Amino acid sequence: MSYSMSDLLQLVVSEGAADLHLRVGTAPVIRLHGILHRVEGPHLKPEDTEELMRSITSEEHIQHVRERGGADFGFAFGELARFRVSVFKERGNFGLVLRQIPNKLLSLDQIGLPPSVRELLYKPRGLVLVTGPTGSGKTTTLASMINVINEVRDDAHIITIEDPIEYYHKHKKALVTQREVNVDVPNFPEAVRRALRQDPDIILVGELRDLETMEAAITAAETGHLVFGTLHTTGAAKTIDRITNAFPTNQQEMIRIQLSTVLQAVISQLLIPRHDKPGRVAVFEIMINTPSVSALIRDNKTFRINSDIQTGAKWGMVTLDGFLIDKYMQGLIAQEEVITKAQDPTTILQKLQEIETQRQQGNKAA
Repeated sequence: MSYSMSDLLQLVVSEGAADLHLRVGTAPVIRLHGILHRVEGPHLKPEDTEELMRSITSEEHIQHVRERGGADFGFAFGELARFRVSVFKERGNFGLVLRQIPNKLLSLDQIGLPPSVRELLYKPRGLVLVTGPTGSGKTTTLASMINVINEVRDDAHIITIEDPIEYYHKHKKALVTQREVNVDVPNFPEAVRRALRQDPDIILVGELRDLETMEAAITAAETGHLVFGTLHTTGAAKTIDRITNAFPTNQQEMIRIQLSTVLQAVISQLLIPRHDKPGRVAVFEIMINTPSVSALIRDNKTFRINSDIQTGAKWGMVTLDGFLIDKYMQGLIAQEEVITKAQDPTTILQKLQEIETQRQQGNKAA
């Protein structure tokens, strides 16, 4: 076989690629700045992907693939990087996707998070949600937030529940317990319930993927813990609706009341290709739970939350569309990205036309 897993991973690390895809019938593929690039070389055969898979996968995980059609795990590539691995069967053959997890945690400033987010890390209790589509950097943002708490708070026992563990946190000022689903604990809801008996101050729930996990996370936030979680939603209003609608109709009013009191903030994020150089830039919407937002959640008027975010700058709120315009003005992202990612494309188009008119007038005056 012409490929070794070690050489392929070395390539991913040296290029700074996000993912490595291994499939039968094509050469290995890396994802760099959101674009797929094929590695030069022959197409992989069924025995090639199996051999590459076996070089990094335990017998136990191979058994999982056979029984359930897939397995996910994390592993370290020496000191260079960690990878999150998904092994699966497709058309009867083995396929793999390896996501590189950077070793170095970014600061909140490097990620580009507004200052209001730092204040959330000192809250004594409540629920902070980081949301966005797959691959939008939620895990990185949360790991960086946990790292800040770890560095500055000596009153914090942090428990993370992940599937699989991605970033490894050393004990700094805080104490960090990291538990992996299917390795250290059977599932998310069980892990959250057990965490409550382990003297936690902060609980990170990798994914609020079902009703039971949501329920456990809300209870943990209600009982005096600061809980961080992620959801695959975009925007604060949709996030609140998604949680509420996960519950049976007769419980939804109760959940709205609970959310209106425990929710601290919803941070929605997207990663957008940079216009000025290779790479991607994060854009955010930040909703902070004010008395007004709390009343909208309680009264099932989430459709009005966007207007509260628009007028909530003094509380540290940021609209996604405002953030997009800022990045465009700084020359970081292209105009078409602003239009396609905007929540209100009509208003954004008007804004962009105003900016263009002002620029032309400025040029004439010059």
